[in-house]
Amino acid sequence: MLPKKLLLFAMLSCFNAIYGQQYIIKGKIFAAETKEALPFVPVIIKGISIGTQTDFDGNYIIKTDKIGDSLVASYVGYKKLSRAINKNLKIQEINMPLQADGGISLNEVIVTMGENPALRIVRNAVKAKEKNNKVNLPSYEFEAYNKLEFDLTRIPKETRDKKIFKPIKFIFDNVDSVNSGEKPSLPFFIVESLSEFYYKSNPSRKKEVIKASKITGVENSSISQVLGDMYQNVNIYNNNVLVFNKQIPSPISENALFYYKFILEDSAFQDNHYVYHIRFKPKRIQELSFTGNMWIADTTWGIKRIEMSLPKDANINFINTASFIQEYIYVDSAWMLKKDRLIIDFAPTKKSIGFYGRKTSSYKNITINKPKPDKFYEFSDAIDVAEDATKKSDEYWQQNRHDSLTSRELKVFKMIDTIQSLPVYKTWVDFFYLLVVGYKQFNNFEIGPYSNLVSFNRVEGWRFRFGGRTSDKFSKWYELKAYVAYGLKDEKWKYSLGFKSFITKKPSRQLIGMNLKSDYEILGQSTNGYSQDNVLASFFRVNPLTNLTRVDFAEAWYEREWFQGLTSRFTLVGRTFTPLGTNKYLAYTSNGSIGEVENINNTEARINIRFAWKEKYVGDGFQRASIGTIYPIIQLNYSKSLRNAFKGEYDYHKVTMRVTDRIRITPILGYTDYTIEAGKIFGTVAYPIMELHGGNETLIYDEMAYNMMNYYEFASDQFAALGIYHHFDGLFFNKIPLLRKAKLREVVTFKSVWGSVENKNRTSLLFPSTLKALDKGPYMEASAGIENILKVFRVDALWRLSYQRTRAIDNFGVKFTFQFLL
Repeated sequence: MLPKKLLLFAMLSCFNAIYGQQYIIKGKIFAAETKEALPFVPVIIKGISIGTQTDFDGNYIIKTDKIGDSLVASYVGYKKLSRAINKNLKIQEINMPLQADGGISLNEVIVTMGENPALRIVRNAVKAKEKNNKVNLPSYEFEAYNKLEFDLTRIPKETRDKKIFKPIKFIFDNVDSVNSGEKPSLPFFIVESLSEFYYKSNPSRKKEVIKASKITGVENSSISQVLGDMYQNVNIYNNNVLVFNKQIPSPISENALFYYKFILEDSAFQDNHYVYHIRFKPKRIQELSFTGNMWIADTTWGIKRIEMSLPKDANINFINTASFIQEYIYVDSAWMLKKDRLIIDFAPTKKSIGFYGRKTSSYKNITINKPKPDKFYEFSDAIDVAEDATKKSDEYWQQNRHDSLTSRELKVFKMIDTIQSLPVYKTWVDFFYLLVVGYKQFNNFEIGPYSNLVSFNRVEGWRFRFGGRTSDKFSKWYELKAYVAYGLKDEKWKYSLGFKSFITKKPSRQLIGMNLKSDYEILGQSTNGYSQDNVLASFFRVNPLTNLTRVDFAEAWYEREWFQGLTSRFTLVGRTFTPLGTNKYLAYTSNGSIGEVENINNTEARINIRFAWKEKYVGDGFQRASIGTIYPIIQLNYSKSLRNAFKGEYDYHKVTMRVTDRIRITPILGYTDYTIEAGKIFGTVAYPIMELHGGNETLIYDEMAYNMMNYYEFASDQFAALGIYHHFDGLFFNKIPLLRKAKLREVVTFKSVWGSVENKNRTSLLFPSTLKALDKGPYMEASAGIENILKVFRVDALWRLSYQRTRAIDNFGVKFTFQFLL
């Protein structure tokens, strides 16, 4: 017979099994269209009011001893969804794809007693911005884990069945199951990085050390830098958030009530904080503002979490979807970012093949207000990639990554490795490289650029050019380049030889180089203009190109980047100028008559300094690209001629200074770029060595040129120039219903240059009849244009405001250009 206590225990266990059974329901909630996880979605069991919210990754789990018939998920911007619960299963998984509710709107809220309660909460959050913004802390540091994946998406079945995709058809068959019903995509690459990030506010310094980086699908060390936290940081506490180089107002900016509509959805306790759920949406159609939800903590008025997206009608190109999700944690009286996700759907049109990118970040070991010594930080913001960052073992990643890889991500890693091993992959990579860079790769060498292979002008007739350079496969430390060209009419050979090499890459970049060149040039052309042998310039010239100059050129240079943003270069250069075509050099002889000069020679020593505070770059090789800075860029150039050295004929000093910057006024008014430049030559020079102000004799608009000025029209030995370019970003066209869908944008410009020429420099070489000094005041021109035409064209109407030509029609022009704007 069982003891009484044991019998009682057995009876209680049986009772609990019958009446206290625990059900576990778990799953994932995601957007039906994109398959992206939806965080913070309320999920409840209908009829018993038991539920939970999804986490940052869209996952949920409910444990309950009561059960209902159905599970309900309801989220702002999506249609409510119910799914049946199987009462016979104690553990079950229910995934719920939510359909976007295209008809949702934020109507005006009419409150009879007091104002909209959401506005009071938003005002409090705005007032507390300075206190809650982490950049105002004395210091902070954390470990950041970043994961990035890019896929080629929306590949239609008829395209997949084409011959070019047949070698990887098995990938599409497998990726269908990976994407859980999403239209098949082709993984490009997936990247992980682990870094330590350090920040100090006074003086403002940042440093990031990339400890580990795992790159699958692309061989480029710069991705490790771009993936770090310093490049990928959206600070919601700033008045304006810079996204895709667009200034977008934050929903808690100083002027948030001007840009957004707000409505209070709910309030609840979360992680020991009482939070308010507020929904927001742009006040005006097609304005660059966010739409989404944010949860604001009471008392501290800090952002607990936020999810926001660009509205579908926003005047921005190629971005079908851009969503930002952030979750914050309260650390020692400060709100710090805990998780961060960026989702981008990039494509020419909403239904065409495009790229789909996901970036997820998480932050651990957060420490605030314990600054490192000043010597720990470099003078400028620094990103260091550890030497062994890309050599970490799988075991290292398993132990140190913040979140384990999903089964889908593990499959993607294997898929990318398989794709890279196929010959068709290399064919695609070479094609895109040719399209973007202009060179065709052949292992250790690259042939190009292809835009200069064939051209035409009046002096050379048809011109053919062949050239190339060594690739990174040949060497990542030095580069050789060369070309030869031949004109069928002048029957002359031209050539160029070049060499450059790194001396050091760390801790500072140091390079040396040499160039030897003998070719025809257009003097009096902007540095941004198409070269004389560019095929586009050949087709779109307004006037026949006859005033070319043969320049025999030799230089040697040394360049050093002292810290990121400050670069100096020392150059020794010799040039011989020989006029061609209708151009002749004339000068007074010793007996006072005018004689022809065959050529002139000049030798210079130059020092160039470029300062761009906190400028960021992508890449670490010769062709690295700047992704800009929010500060002015200052360039200072000094040249000293070396008379009698290497045939030098002149003795002078030349100083020029140039400042460029972008002023972002307000998101609604667009932005203004400006350029200020001034220079002076001290000494006697010939006009080919003066400042020949850049003209433009093509139909293609050149932002750095005076587009209504001809080549060889104005010269100065001292000058000051101003250029102003304002982009309204659709301020007016967005208000016109018939034009709104075209997403056209307005742009206006004004350019002016003041200058003069000393008398002694007017006779060193006699000015040709087409060239003159700015003796009658400044040259001025203005333009008004429409950009973003079909997303790739810009057309400008231009007016010459001074030094006007005889015929009124000649003071007006229309030019176009190709440009890719977001």
